[in-house]
Amino acid sequence: MIEDDLRAAFARHEPLTPATGPLRAAIDRLAAGRRRRRQRFQAAGVTLALLAALGFGVPQLRPDRPAADPLVSERTADARSEALNVLLLGVDGFGDEPSYRLADSVLLVHIPADRSRPYLISLPRDLEVPIPGRGVDKLNSAFYTGASEPRPDLDAGYDLTRRVVADLTGVRIDAGAVLTFAGLRRITDAVDGVEVCLPKEVRSWHTRRVFPAGCQRLDGASSVDLLRQRRYLPDGASDRDRNAQRYVAGLIRRAVAQEVLSNPVRLAALLSAAGKGMAFDDDGAPLTRLVAVLPELKSLDPVGLSLPVGPSVGNTARLSLDPKQGPEFLAALSGDRLAQWVAQHPEQVNTTR
Repeated sequence: MIEDDLRAAFARHEPLTPATGPLRAAIDRLAAGRRRRRQRFQAAGVTLALLAALGFGVPQLRPDRPAADPLVSERTADARSEALNVLLLGVDGFGDEPSYRLADSVLLVHIPADRSRPYLISLPRDLEVPIPGRGVDKLNSAFYTGASEPRPDLDAGYDLTRRVVADLTGVRIDAGAVLTFAGLRRITDAVDGVEVCLPKEVRSWHTRRVFPAGCQRLDGASSVDLLRQRRYLPDGASDRDRNAQRYVAGLIRRAVAQEVLSNPVRLAALLSAAGKGMAFDDDGAPLTRLVAVLPELKSLDPVGLSLPVGPSVGNTARLSLDPKQGPEFLAALSGDRLAQWVAQHPEQVNTTR
């Protein structure tokens, strides 16, 4: 009897149920767009690998490349005349808890138009910034705000953080990536470890591991352990940002030593090692263009910098932009004059080796 009553009730209300076709189509379009976005990175890497394997010249990666096509040369000249900015976000895992969706590391890689050398700029996670849909909050919460709805999503978290960073710095973000600590661990192990040079001893609050002062090669697990540390460090999260710069500098040096950056096959293999722990965005600059820029750099040894900030806001852990040096630094960044700024403020440079 109960079953018959239920069937009758469903039959009465079925005409009132909205059609599911449009909703399903919208969901499918959204999912397909996100799949295409992730696949663009994989396809670009595979394409480079295939070109190299088949013997085709990859522009600016082969010393014996043939004479350039005039149209290609014109586009390359335009690219060389511009500075490039790449946004890197480090996320401590990616689980169901909100704390795992915060961007613990926000790093802007600035490549000047003169291609002198890269600059690694740490943007403090606790910096107070306007975030669309959230109001004024810490910079790291931009990733959480974007990624948490309707479900955890690396791409959505990156998109909102990219918008916030572009508004903050006044520069165009040409490309970027989100790397979880799981992906970072796999990449580190793929290059057989990364040498990180620490000015002072660091003790892990999580594992009690001790990282002595000086240079040491870290495997994936120990690299993740180091990059998680901020408690007991003199400058807390600021010291963690500096250690992230030292890790990235060590990874670059390791990749250069293994000729990864000049070999499309090895580069594709390294980036694919991250698996689902990495989401790559190349809407602004194709991966091929970014790879082609690498041989143009006069030095691959990066300069580590931090956005100048003032004291905490009130009794909170939030930070504010330094009223004097902050605007000066951002003007130098947007005007592609960081070399001059560094020469005037050598005390602001973070040692990376």
